[in-house]
Amino acid sequence: MKKLFTCTLAALLCSVGGIVSAQQVKKLSVLTDSRGPAIPAAMWGIFFEDINFAADGGLYAELVKNRSFEFAKPMMAWKEITKDGGAGSTLIINRGETNANNPRFARVSVKKDKGSYGLANEGFRGMGVFKDKQYNFSILARQLSGNVKIHIEAVGANNEKLGETDLQGFKSDWGKYTASFTCKATDAKAHLNVYFENPGTVDIDMVSLFPQDTYKGRANGLRADLAEKLAALKPGFIRFPGGCIVEGRDLANRYQWKKTVGDIADRELIINRWNTEFANRSAPDYFQSYGLGFFEYFQLADDIGAEPLPILNCGMACQYNTAEVAPVDQTDTYIQDALDLVEFANGDVNTKWGGLRAAMGHPKPFNLKMMGVGNEQWDAQYVERYKLFAKVLKAKYPNIKLVTSSGPSPDGDKFDYLHAELTKEKADFLDEHYYQAPEWFLKNAQRYDNYDRSGPKIFAGEYAAHIKDTKNNDAEYKNTWISALAEAAFMTGLERNADVVQMASYAPLLAHVDAWQWRPDLIWFDNLRSVGTPNYYVQQIFSANKGTNVVPVKMDGAVVAGKDSIYSSASMDAATHQLIIKVVNTSSVAQSVQIDLQGKGKPQKVYSQITLSSTDKFAYNTLANPLKVSPQQGGGGIQAGKINTSLQPMSVNVYKVNY
Repeated sequence: MKKLFTCTLAALLCSVGGIVSAQQVKKLSVLTDSRGPAIPAAMWGIFFEDINFAADGGLYAELVKNRSFEFAKPMMAWKEITKDGGAGSTLIINRGETNANNPRFARVSVKKDKGSYGLANEGFRGMGVFKDKQYNFSILARQLSGNVKIHIEAVGANNEKLGETDLQGFKSDWGKYTASFTCKATDAKAHLNVYFENPGTVDIDMVSLFPQDTYKGRANGLRADLAEKLAALKPGFIRFPGGCIVEGRDLANRYQWKKTVGDIADRELIINRWNTEFANRSAPDYFQSYGLGFFEYFQLADDIGAEPLPILNCGMACQYNTAEVAPVDQTDTYIQDALDLVEFANGDVNTKWGGLRAAMGHPKPFNLKMMGVGNEQWDAQYVERYKLFAKVLKAKYPNIKLVTSSGPSPDGDKFDYLHAELTKEKADFLDEHYYQAPEWFLKNAQRYDNYDRSGPKIFAGEYAAHIKDTKNNDAEYKNTWISALAEAAFMTGLERNADVVQMASYAPLLAHVDAWQWRPDLIWFDNLRSVGTPNYYVQQIFSANKGTNVVPVKMDGAVVAGKDSIYSSASMDAATHQLIIKVVNTSSVAQSVQIDLQGKGKPQKVYSQITLSSTDKFAYNTLANPLKVSPQQGGGGIQAGKINTSLQPMSVNVYKVNY
């Protein structure tokens, strides 16, 4: 990631013209009869990466950590427990090639006929359980001797028993056994006790606990509140699985989609590349179980009405880490993975990979239209490998659009080289990333006004404004209001240039408050709750109010991109006959604005308004105060085709007019 810069609000304002007068009326002209570029349905989307415990411990609703004993330390997250004088032992057995994807299991022996011996699982910084909600326990087991019974308990942080159930009648062959219980209290830091009773020996694997209330009620499903927050963004696309997670620290630990589909018990766990990436935020218990795999990503996209945008490794590991590359003459495997993914997503049920999709419960194709080749790669080695991918994929699937890297930064030698080379190759999309200070976003609101309209389209694939909280002497970057405000100003420029910038997504998406590696992030959560940041609401405002075509909006005959600290874009929705005007005021004072609706059409006499604002540039939402900065509804009258309004200090405003 490129070096980040800090700045004060005064510096931001000076950079775009200084403090403005509250009395001077600013006049915006909206040319309602003009129809500019079409705004793609997939314009605003979401970027998912398994960072900050976003998958295991986050969106993936599994509550048991290291459920199959495959972590580097097989008993990590587990500890032996006894009660009432019980005794026993646990032996970890590795089957090796007999079951290469899931080689380990635990052999549990109960040594006394009284009391209990067991294993306790700590969960992901605890387990969040709710009062009166059902939880479903499952386990793979086989009985070797005796008549072992399993007693399952959810236990609260104060050791109160919250729910319990039993399992018995295990057979000598491996089988899946299930039971359920209802919790009598809510607890964010519960844990699971699995007790074994009666002398004998039993083998166990895939020890699992899921809430009954997953998103769409699916077994092996997603955490409902987080998935619902994603759906509420009304995203046009979802990019997955990353991000740097695609590359891996080395090629051996790169993301391989074929290992993430099929029976979850056969999915091969690997270390998460964010496990040790940052010494100050080390997470030695961070692995990828792939319970949330490519089928589940496609299914999520389907559920929330978003286009799937999978990103595949192109034979290059992270260039910030090992920078390993597969030899050019050995990239066939990587290219075949891409071809097979199209078949998995779109193929007939009689094909190998289309058949697997159908067997997993989705015979209907996922209608994949685009795919990313590599993540944040750069230099000649990337271009060389991209050409190989493009040649094969375009020959077999000419309608699949390919997203290509433009490097880790929005400018510089790497960026310029890739733009030039990939433009020569007539690439479909260039993926640009911007992790910068708010000042950069304000200054770059016109970045795409003069981009070559005949070149590749732009995917603003990762962006976030980073500023340190000097008010609270916090060295870490937070989701402060000034960062969201700057992003909104920048996004008016993206919308204005929808013929060039055809997709955009904030990054990263999710972060666990007790287990994050990177911030800021769009949505924060603990084991029970989640909160949308001010940045989340900015994304939602743009995505839910995008319209179908750009409509010009001018101030003094020019685009509105920073003069007097005002930024604006407008669109018309052909389906609803609604004009949508977005106006951002980055100054610290209120501003009087007149919006002149110029055109032959007859607007209705009233408008509705959405406002997102705060006078505290360092304000941010928390789990305890989730709506501190959140949209407010309003409206007013239209007189003689004009909206006379006052923009609150540091505010994002959406005006909607029916025609």
